[in-house]
Amino acid sequence: MTDSPWHLEGKWLEYCSCDTGCPCETMAEPTRGYCEGVIAMQVDEGYYGDVRLDGGLIAATFTFPRAIHHGGGQMHPILPEGLSEDQINAIFAILSGEGQPVGTIFNIFSVIIDTIHEPTFAPIEFDWDIKSRRAKLTVPNLLRASTEPIRNPVTDDPVQVRTVLPHGWTFYEAEVGNGDVKSIGRIKVDFNHRHSSLAYFAFNNNGMAYSYEEAKAKYGLDNAA
Repeated sequence: MTDSPWHLEGKWLEYCSCDTGCPCETMAEPTRGYCEGVIAMQVDEGYYGDVRLDGGLIAATFTFPRAIHHGGGQMHPILPEGLSEDQINAIFAILSGEGQPVGTIFNIFSVIIDTIHEPTFAPIEFDWDIKSRRAKLTVPNLLRASTEPIRNPVTDDPVQVRTVLPHGWTFYEAEVGNGDVKSIGRIKVDFNHRHSSLAYFAFNNNGMAYSYEEAKAKYGLDNAA
């Protein structure tokens, strides 16, 4: 099953405990020496072999004792209710990183994450607006996260901060906001006004599904905000 062709494409939402800018994205040390937070992917178009994954959500809380490239991480997957057994198996086959090139997103996850907790299946609310840099992620009785624009401390005007990674492994460009997270699940996360990213993503068996120029044209990245 791990040799099946697959594709995931949609909307990326990320929260981490670092200050705005997320040092891990440039291989620097985390602001507080550790890294914890939440990742969510709204799959607008997706498949694994003959199994369709359109409209699905993949979320997870995570924690690392140091910078993520040092490993030792833990992850708690959170998936929506109502998935078929084939869809669940397909998602975890992709997330395993097995058979995927070194340096691609899920291959990297497989190396840096030591412990994967039993998944939780629950209703997931996902709201995402990259132009306004606003988002919400809610799992009842488990997780609450929200993103607001960064604001000028003097004028209170919203400020645009954009991360551009033409050779990135998670996204090419992301709009950055202030993130608040509270998780009481297997991995407890609690912070306010820390780093949050909103981006488009597209992955397949070979890693990033598009070139930077293709992604710019497809998603209008230069005009995202």
